[in-house]
Amino acid sequence: MPTPSSLWAFTALAFALVVVPGPSVMFVVSRAITFGRRTALLTVGGNAAGVFAQVVLVAVGLGVVVERSVAVFTAIKLLGAGYLVWLGVQAVRHRRRLSGVLVDVGTERATGDTIGTGIGTRSAVRDGFVVGIANPKAIVFFAAILPQYATPQGAPVQLQMLALGLVFVVIALISDSAWGIAAGTARAWFGRSPRRVERLGAIGGATMIGLGVQLAISGRTN
Repeated sequence: MPTPSSLWAFTALAFALVVVPGPSVMFVVSRAITFGRRTALLTVGGNAAGVFAQVVLVAVGLGVVVERSVAVFTAIKLLGAGYLVWLGVQAVRHRRRLSGVLVDVGTERATGDTIGTGIGTRSAVRDGFVVGIANPKAIVFFAAILPQYATPQGAPVQLQMLALGLVFVVIALISDSAWGIAAGTARAWFGRSPRRVERLGAIGGATMIGLGVQLAISGRTN
């Protein structure tokens, strides 16, 4: 384990970075308003798994390759951006389907998942995982930051980086889940009107497309 001072310093940094709404929060919120609270939470879980996979890559040394290779960085960036745009386009295309399968308001208030969307558990988790692992900025961040908080004393550096990365993932999991629940709960009101739901589908899809475009045109320092 890292030293207590390093652990607390990294935890404070991770908390400050996670609680400020960023692309991952916008992605989760867009999924919540488009598909509901359950899908949003599954997406959060998949995204957390994808982010931790990046931590593992950094711990075994592959993160340095992404950090130093422009070609690898760009390839991962465009892959993630393309997947986000594809998800957004699908949400916009099928927005009318959302308004056609409303259930009663009582179920809506109880679950926050009022609209059948055809998004299964595996698909929701997979989408979150792909978006999480295909964010090259995150792996560059981990490659640059994690080694600074690992100390030569005690456990092997790789294990310390895994522990620090797990702290980051847990904080993100809690924060993103809270955003997903809040957005899914607010969606219940919109679910009472098919037209509102259709608009939500378009907004959520447009948000994902915008995130994809932003990722595609951004550089390492953004």
